[in-house]
Amino acid sequence: MATHFTRRRLTSGITAATAVASLAGGLAACGGNSDAATTTDSAKSGEVVIGRVSNGAATQTTIKVSEVTSISAELPAAVKKSGRLEIGIGALPSGFPPLAYVGDDQKTLTGSEPDLGRLVAAVFGLKAEVKNSTWENLFVGIDSGKVDVAFSNVTDTEERKKKYEFASYRQDNLAFIVPKKSTWNFDGNYANLDGKTIAVASGTNQERILLEWKDKLAKEGKKLTVKYFQDSPSTYLALNSGKIDASFGPNPGFAYHNRQVAGTPNATRTAGTYSGAGASLQGLIAATAKKDSGLAKPLADAINYLIKNGQYAEWLKAYDLANEAAAKSEVNPPGLPLDNS
Repeated sequence: MATHFTRRRLTSGITAATAVASLAGGLAACGGNSDAATTTDSAKSGEVVIGRVSNGAATQTTIKVSEVTSISAELPAAVKKSGRLEIGIGALPSGFPPLAYVGDDQKTLTGSEPDLGRLVAAVFGLKAEVKNSTWENLFVGIDSGKVDVAFSNVTDTEERKKKYEFASYRQDNLAFIVPKKSTWNFDGNYANLDGKTIAVASGTNQERILLEWKDKLAKEGKKLTVKYFQDSPSTYLALNSGKIDASFGPNPGFAYHNRQVAGTPNATRTAGTYSGAGASLQGLIAATAKKDSGLAKPLADAINYLIKNGQYAEWLKAYDLANEAAAKSEVNPPGLPLDNS
């Protein structure tokens, strides 16, 4: 059964996606709660293989990308001299496909996040060394210098800017998932939820947003029914049986589920997205480095190079995440405000 992952409780100050259900066979990550072994990208010079050993979460794609010396020259001297870009991923213990998880060879850390890190390392002309840890140890790794940068679905927030600097690379979106045969679409308008029954995970950012819409509809004399289920298999069972009209949660997890059940009687599709930061701000996912490290600008320039030259679009397409494309990478763009981060 595909993984359905949700945002952590708002009180924790963390909005990255995290797994809440057991992964399918072949997707289980290394056990334990400490750092996993480092893996070094061994792709041929001048190319990066996207979606390798992804167990169906991505379309394997080989992308041509070589060092851009005008960008690598911007790197801090210590990073450039090392010949490596140490990339942190906070995917232990279970991973969260399609973003980051151990692939079907039971050893390679795959997913959209480490793959983008590998692309950026190639622009820098550096070897990509990917280090997997728990979410908490991811930030310890940045603080201690054990990793140079995190590519791990980290949301840009004003609270985090006190310690870190950012180069944005993807929209932070929530989504509605429906049976493929359903004709309903969200269309960015909460009024379209009138009369619908929607599932959501308790204690999450998406629950807060959905309940706000429920209150608005109630004041207009309309009704939205919100349902809760113990886990993602129960949610998908309710969706397949027609007990709910849709489920509301993080977009990447639904993109993964859509791919896993495509061509089956229980095929699903995404029926609209919504910013994880709410109506007033487009939430952004960003490469995260230690504040004043000097990495944010070269990271943004590398990502913008990939955007301009098409490799970025190829990367998103491979993981069915084109609906989270960012027009450009920005250094420390506006993030979730302090009262919601």
